[in-house]
Amino acid sequence: MMGLITGFGEAFSQHNNLFTGAVVGEENQELIGATVYLEGLGIGDDTDVTGTFHIGNIPGGTYAVLVSYVGYKLVTKEIDFQPGVIQEDTFRLERNERVLLEVEVFGRRRERPEKMDALTRIPLRLDEQVQSISVISQKMLTDQGALTLNDAVRNAPGVGTFATFGNTTESLTSRGYRGIPVVKNGVRVHSDFRGTGFLTDMQGVETIQILRGSAAIAQGLGNDLGSAGGVVNIATKTPRFINAGNVGLRTGSLGQVRPTFDVQFVSDKLQRTAFRLNGAWERGDNYRVHVSKDRLYLNPSFAWRPDDKTNLTLEMDYLHDSRTPDQGTVNLSADSVFNVFAMPHDRFLGFSTDRQVTNTLTYQAQIYRTINESLSLRVAYAASGMNQTKVGSLASPLRNATQTGHYNLRSRTYSGSERDDKNGVFQIDLIGKDLYTGMVKHTFNLGLDYRWTDLTTVNTNTVTVDTVDVLQPINNTAPNVSLSNGDPVHSREYAYGMLLQEVMTFNQYLKLSLGLRYSQMSGMSNSSVSTSGGNVWDPLFGVIITPLENINLFASYTTTTSLRGAANLLEDRITPVGSSREKQVEAGIKTEWFNNRLRFNATWFHILNNNLTYAALNDAGNNTGYYIKAGNLKRQGVELELTGKVLKNLDAVVGYAYLDAGYHDSPYYHEGSAPMNAAGHTANGWLNYTVFDGFFRNLSLGAGIYYTGERPFAEYTYQVLPGHHVQPNTKPFMADAYTTVNLQAGYRINRCQLRLFLNNIFDSVGYTAYYRGGYLNPTDPRNVAVAMTWQC
Repeated sequence: MMGLITGFGEAFSQHNNLFTGAVVGEENQELIGATVYLEGLGIGDDTDVTGTFHIGNIPGGTYAVLVSYVGYKLVTKEIDFQPGVIQEDTFRLERNERVLLEVEVFGRRRERPEKMDALTRIPLRLDEQVQSISVISQKMLTDQGALTLNDAVRNAPGVGTFATFGNTTESLTSRGYRGIPVVKNGVRVHSDFRGTGFLTDMQGVETIQILRGSAAIAQGLGNDLGSAGGVVNIATKTPRFINAGNVGLRTGSLGQVRPTFDVQFVSDKLQRTAFRLNGAWERGDNYRVHVSKDRLYLNPSFAWRPDDKTNLTLEMDYLHDSRTPDQGTVNLSADSVFNVFAMPHDRFLGFSTDRQVTNTLTYQAQIYRTINESLSLRVAYAASGMNQTKVGSLASPLRNATQTGHYNLRSRTYSGSERDDKNGVFQIDLIGKDLYTGMVKHTFNLGLDYRWTDLTTVNTNTVTVDTVDVLQPINNTAPNVSLSNGDPVHSREYAYGMLLQEVMTFNQYLKLSLGLRYSQMSGMSNSSVSTSGGNVWDPLFGVIITPLENINLFASYTTTTSLRGAANLLEDRITPVGSSREKQVEAGIKTEWFNNRLRFNATWFHILNNNLTYAALNDAGNNTGYYIKAGNLKRQGVELELTGKVLKNLDAVVGYAYLDAGYHDSPYYHEGSAPMNAAGHTANGWLNYTVFDGFFRNLSLGAGIYYTGERPFAEYTYQVLPGHHVQPNTKPFMADAYTTVNLQAGYRINRCQLRLFLNNIFDSVGYTAYYRGGYLNPTDPRNVAVAMTWQC
């Protein structure tokens, strides 16, 4: 047996090569952490503490080798690799002020992540920001096999799933806020202020950027319920001016089949234009009977560099998704008792023909022009269109369930809806860098933006079909009922904004950040003036102190203002409710270690909303159309994040978040009660180990663990919450904490990368919920998938 292994190794080495050498600077000093990348194979290595690199298993042939290091010019060299020959080379790099590519699990070291300007609007690195920002790179998504936004964001401390609405959308939570805004390349896709979210495909994602807390300076008004909790920007892939490509196939549990492709090429000899096209097709069943999905995704893009000072990028992505909504299961007790029924997988609350079909299209044009060494201009227009059609059932508790105790009985209705959602944003930014007044260096952004939303919704009549007992077999044959469309509801909103952001660097120890934004909003709904109109100012003040080169202490104050319902009247029928402003104080430390290979961030935050209101009811429990002050809501907590390379071949992402959120001084919410789905503790950890030497060279092993603490599944109120299934003076049940564990393994053979994904290996069960009486969805049970990618 040993002879067979030895013979295999000898035969393998005769046809594959070892590439080794060093990367040095202009004075022959070792460059630690430089990247050596074989473009055609998609493989590479970082130099170690001696400035050397080792890349093995290179098939014979000629390949372009790209060598890059922060602050140095990119070197490209074609090398002919002869079978069985050890190739050695030394690369000498020249200094360059431009930041170069260096791919890691957390993005590119000491570089602003791609399209971060759509989120922050100012050219600052992560360590220069006075707020907490996490970046999830495409490398991490690939290594983990993440297919959904929910899977991806759990790598950021304190960010998780709010609800999935039957696995038909992805609504996120951060810092105790429900439905934080999610944008794609800076533009909204789903405009619902409740933050119900939308579906996206990870095949087209370059990075996911998460700014926790207020993003009002760059993003404008916080009219969403979750705006003050943060914003998530999904940045899609664009050309990198290289000739490369890959095709892949993933298959796994429950009939999953998912082919993918990603091709990019430079289209002229002067390297002025480049194209990229990637896409995916997927179909699969579900652990739940009658549930299935299929989708198609395409992401073309074009980049043009007409001269050395101008960059133009055009891109779009299209997703067609058709799936069966799964209402999940039910709670078999009163609101205050956690007694969730472990619904058998062969039992389904809906009908076999229930379906939701969603088509989304986003597109963007961006031009970046360097005016001189200090000034540049960025102009961008992004837009989205989403059409969503849904026909199916909803199972809700019977009205007398509280009195009878028959929580196993559910009233089932049948209805349909359609949503046509169009959004757009136009931005102009004048950006200044390295401008001096005396000894003070300035980085600034002077920006203008215009945002708009055009929404049309149509709902059918609702027909009560039957009553089902979840403890018994359920009939899943669709009823023969007639549905008719109601009148369309049209609404339009327009928002204008002006902003100024300024970072003053006094010396190596002190930076001061200032920001001020003016926002104005107006709107119409079916020819009626929107109550969300008006104008506001939002400030930002921050400071960064650097006592040591790799340690930044920061503190900031900023606000998020919501005009939603500002024109509503209080019970005196004279006084407007007014705008709702959330004030945020944030402080922490950002550190970098081992030549910037490892980052540790710690953040404390305190957010106060002191103008909550709720609808006033009459004696019959009906809405009067007027409002009452509801006290204030305080949120404070701590977020810890460790990201990078613990060892040369060990990537790590570790996070923990503590949250203390509660209502105070309120005639409506019980004192100290937490908002829905606000977990007090969350934690995440992911390790990926790659073997660089020996027989198992190119083998990688990964493990991820994700913890979500207990959390309430409704609000705790003194009175009925209009339109919500919340019983007054009844504590909401606390959903149990849960932990999921995933394992991954990968192995590269020449141009082929094989990966194995084992998800939720201990079959842990946790729940997400939507409190309006439906969609109590469990986590996916244990599942397995195998993926193969071939580098073209």
